[in-house]
Amino acid sequence: MNKFTLLILQLSIFFIITIGFSQDKVIINYNAPEIKFNTEVMDLGTFMQYDDPSSQCEFIFTNTGKEPLIISKAKGSCGCTVPEWPKEPIMSGETGLIKVNYDEKRVGSFNKSITITSNAKNSPQIIKIKGKIIAVDKKSTEPLKKQSNLVPTAN
Repeated sequence: MNKFTLLILQLSIFFIITIGFSQDKVIINYNAPEIKFNTEVMDLGTFMQYDDPSSQCEFIFTNTGKEPLIISKAKGSCGCTVPEWPKEPIMSGETGLIKVNYDEKRVGSFNKSITITSNAKNSPQIIKIKGKIIAVDKKSTEPLKKQSNLVPTAN
């Protein structure tokens, strides 16, 4: 054997051993909880600015796995989307509720996502809300501001 062939053989053996021993064992838990939403996208429709009840929605989910489901975090894609989730474990076959509130002060169309992190085998799970907010007439909602007759004077 020439030196080049020997070098290639040694490098091949080195890489095979390195790759073979560096792999983590993948453990599959077939009993793990699984989160299943009734709907993953909620269209809130069109509503007026500052219309509190219209900017809130609820996502219903079920634990379809065999172990208790624990939601560790639910995070909106921005600060205007605030989720509220159950902190207690959801047992197998039981349902839970994730409430989402969108800041309805912003005007225009929106499409936001909420990332749900849990111990489920299909985690993370993403749910979405969308809709459109129409601006209210500023003249009718703001109180009239009168100019003060008091003017500060310099001494």
